[in-house]
Amino acid sequence: MKILLTNDDGIYSLGICALYEEFCSDGHRVIVVAPESERSAVGHAITLTDPIKVREVYKNGEQFGWAINGTPADCVKLGVNALLSFRPDVVISGINIGANAGINVLYSGTVSAATEAAILGIKAIAVSIDSFKNPDYCIAAYYVKKLAMWFLKTDTDCHALNVNIPSVPADKIAGIKVTRQNTESHIESFEKRKSPRGDVYYWQCASTMQRIKQKDSDLAWLRKNYITVTPLNFDLTHKTSLEEIQPPIL
Repeated sequence: MKILLTNDDGIYSLGICALYEEFCSDGHRVIVVAPESERSAVGHAITLTDPIKVREVYKNGEQFGWAINGTPADCVKLGVNALLSFRPDVVISGINIGANAGINVLYSGTVSAATEAAILGIKAIAVSIDSFKNPDYCIAAYYVKKLAMWFLKTDTDCHALNVNIPSVPADKIAGIKVTRQNTESHIESFEKRKSPRGDVYYWQCASTMQRIKQKDSDLAWLRKNYITVTPLNFDLTHKTSLEEIQPPIL
């Protein structure tokens, strides 16, 4: 299996290293194209007005991949169209620190790398672990490999999966659920501050969701310690409105 790894946490993140080691241990062909530094929450941004700088990265004397000064979507575009000598069978983005479930899917650079691969006609998996403190990347990488092998054999029109893994010991994982994205909004707040020079600025505080109402969604199952798998589509058309919306004749 030929694999392109990327992420939004940067090429030196422990999550991408765990995936690299897991897949290389089985003899798969793995190459990394990832941001040179963290590019979280950039969504599907791409670089158009600045040059994209590329630097080879080595690990134990062998090429690990390329670090670029672009976004996760840039990594996939550049990797597939310019850097790689092969077309990958699958693109895996992650392992992201913190869940990318619910509305966060729209902001996530991790997920956008996977949907960029889908646009290019390549199957892709975005994977996140539901923790910001001491996540167990080894367990997550193990399950990602199992899912990737299964996904490549699956006959489906879907090219992108969003996977979230609960941060619990392996024996506490309740199972796997194929489920939809939660669409409830978060409660957000901003802390107002003032600089020593008197300028006003704001820090966005952590968003919260007091109670999940959509019980059949990714967030709900993740809280029950299930690995959640959400099929994604980059077509944002609200199809049921195509017949309902009739603008006035101008």
